[in-house]
Amino acid sequence: MEKYIGDFNVENVFRDVVNIARYHRIQGSKGIVDAAEYVLKRLEEEGVEAEMLKDEYDGVREHLTLPSPIAWDVIYGELKLKDKTLTTKDSPLLVMAHSPSGEVKGEVIPILREEDWEKAEGKIVLVGEKWRDAYEEANKVGAKAFIAYRKRTGSAFPYIGLFLTKKDLEWAKIPAVAVPETIANDLIEKAKKGGVEVEIRVETEIKNRETLPIVYAKVGEPPYLVFSAHICHPKPGANDNASGSAMLIELARILNKVKSRVGFAFVWIPEYHGTQAFIPKVKVEDFYANINLDMVGGSEDRAKSTIMLVRSPLSRFSLVPGILELYLDKYNSGGKSFSGSTLPKMKLKAYPYEMGSDHDIFNFFGIPGTMPITWPDSYYHTSADTPEKLSLESLSIIGRAVLSTAVFIATAEKSKLERVARGYAMKYLGELSMQRKVEIAESLVMDGLARDSEFLGLSMGNKIEEEGWLEWKEKGIISNKRLINMNEDLGRKFKEIMEEERMLVVHTYEFLMLSEKLSEEKVWKALKDEYGEVKEEKIRKAVEILKEFKIVSPK
Repeated sequence: MEKYIGDFNVENVFRDVVNIARYHRIQGSKGIVDAAEYVLKRLEEEGVEAEMLKDEYDGVREHLTLPSPIAWDVIYGELKLKDKTLTTKDSPLLVMAHSPSGEVKGEVIPILREEDWEKAEGKIVLVGEKWRDAYEEANKVGAKAFIAYRKRTGSAFPYIGLFLTKKDLEWAKIPAVAVPETIANDLIEKAKKGGVEVEIRVETEIKNRETLPIVYAKVGEPPYLVFSAHICHPKPGANDNASGSAMLIELARILNKVKSRVGFAFVWIPEYHGTQAFIPKVKVEDFYANINLDMVGGSEDRAKSTIMLVRSPLSRFSLVPGILELYLDKYNSGGKSFSGSTLPKMKLKAYPYEMGSDHDIFNFFGIPGTMPITWPDSYYHTSADTPEKLSLESLSIIGRAVLSTAVFIATAEKSKLERVARGYAMKYLGELSMQRKVEIAESLVMDGLARDSEFLGLSMGNKIEEEGWLEWKEKGIISNKRLINMNEDLGRKFKEIMEEERMLVVHTYEFLMLSEKLSEEKVWKALKDEYGEVKEEKIRKAVEILKEFKIVSPK
């Protein structure tokens, strides 16, 4: 193993981060295609066979459950203030992703209270939250243009996307720009003192279609341990997610030389849309497990960032997160305690399953997905997410840990794999048991180990013999926009439930995954084993709505 780990070169990763960060990688744009072609070229240089699987952005089709955004490119944007002019030369993020073109001059009205919308007709609205809904409202009330900002971003331009479809273009007419919080605060203060005028010019190209690029490489034969990284997001987007995309190139370079118990697959995709376009193009039964790389570059300010290991959900229990945790601990060790024990270099903690990246889609389709990610990031979704702010130490810790996990799974002796798997199962169940009395978790852990055994040739675990009480018929991210288009009243009710809190979304999806395996009574017990108390009434309401949409149905 050591010869492979010693071959990992963090400078290679950083070099590719710099190059990928040069592309404005908005979904539906030419920039994301150019970035994918860069990855394809780099893989060819490293002797890794890869292909470009293609889907399309056209604003009409659906990528499984997600409506495609329009094919779109920004040409130029400008915001003239009294004392300065901001342009897309300062940052392409000035123009909100998927904004229509337009040129206007008018008075700015900050939307600070709901009643401010009553005065928005003929004005340029300034909004600091719920931008997609606010943009729709701005069009509805007759605003001239839309300015967005995000709190706690300082002088950086925020990344805010509209993800408009062709149907949305029937009402989406006004230009939309995004400004630094400092600019927004200045506009708010001037508006309070008697009014402020600005000029906005947005020039964009809305095309009939653009390629949705999926770079796919395979080494060896199935079953595959599949690694994923989303290549989308705006320029520069260094940590999010040039870091994961670049690390995947380095992993492919090294793992291309490893052939044993499992094969390896690597996929660079646009986030969510690309993963959901990818799934129908492959045999999901060929995939053993997924490690998703998203925001692995940390920050130069280590005190503010944690390496989070997001485990696979209990419904998809696997030994993979346990092995990854083992190696993250190993490579995160440095320095000495007062007695000589090693200390962690960075904050590191394993978490129960959370959503927010492409590991979600693999989990939905029965492939255990886990994710190492650095969070929080002070520069998240802003123009300040530049390469020089990345932590080479974070890239090295995560990169070597993921590489070691892959090599261990592929080459370790059966007895060693089983020992580590049993140890992780005991640790996982022990952690849950220390927090609360658990009832169903052990049977799901044993079911997960039985699946591990099938793929890796081990002798562990016991399969759950039940078939579950619910069938998830349309798997994928449940799009509020799609539901509202199908039935506005029901769709808005579902959206209202899901927007109450982020973990309620996680609990609802895990409820669906557990329901494929267990009776309804056991599902509730398992969900509480995993997360403690959950908002049962809200989840029930959400599932009843999904039944009405026929997204799920009782077996």
